[in-house]
Amino acid sequence: MTEKVNIQTRALKANVEKALQWIRSGLIIAAPLENGYVFLADAFDHDAVRALHVMRGDALGIVSQVLIPRQEVIDGIARDVSLNARVLMSTYWPGQLTFNLRPHTGLNWDLGDEKELDQVSVRVPSAKFVLALLRKSGPLAVGSAARAGSAPLLNPNDISAREYDLAGIFDAGILTPAPFSTIVSDSEPGIELIREGAVTLHQLQELVPDIIVSGSANPKPRE
Repeated sequence: MTEKVNIQTRALKANVEKALQWIRSGLIIAAPLENGYVFLADAFDHDAVRALHVMRGDALGIVSQVLIPRQEVIDGIARDVSLNARVLMSTYWPGQLTFNLRPHTGLNWDLGDEKELDQVSVRVPSAKFVLALLRKSGPLAVGSAARAGSAPLLNPNDISAREYDLAGIFDAGILTPAPFSTIVSDSEPGIELIREGAVTLHQLQELVPDIIVSGSANPKPRE
């Protein structure tokens, strides 16, 4: 039976230990991020990551994003990280800025693409509970608790999963709607804006004036 854990209380340490126990046992949990509830699993547990994709109804080849606890971890999972990317990380992590990076080829993980894409999406979240968990667990694979293609789930009571698939739901109540994370790619031509969200193009340009804007990014006009 899926257990619901109230994290609106002050028992942060105990709640993190409970989540960590489930994660280390190869199980999946649901927890709140900045803009919705998500499923979390050990990024290096192939079976858990595969189960996360099945729970979401993902098509084959869909890759999980990875959450890390701090910027320094990036050098253990990604290669050829540019100076401009590091400047943006230092400014906007923890926070809602996601980087598409090239992972180290020797990593023992499969996030859903059988390591064929040579790309991983990474960020350090600012959500208090998940960030505290990451500091104990290390990198976690993450996917929205909403079905693939659906809007983020703000109410934990709307999370739908078979009881034997989901170990626990860490309940922070109904979340306030918030923007998606901004996505940038760190590649050979330079930093490229893929999707504008919580961090705006203009904020990025203050640090990286020559940022490339993808044709699908649809940056917001300056107000």
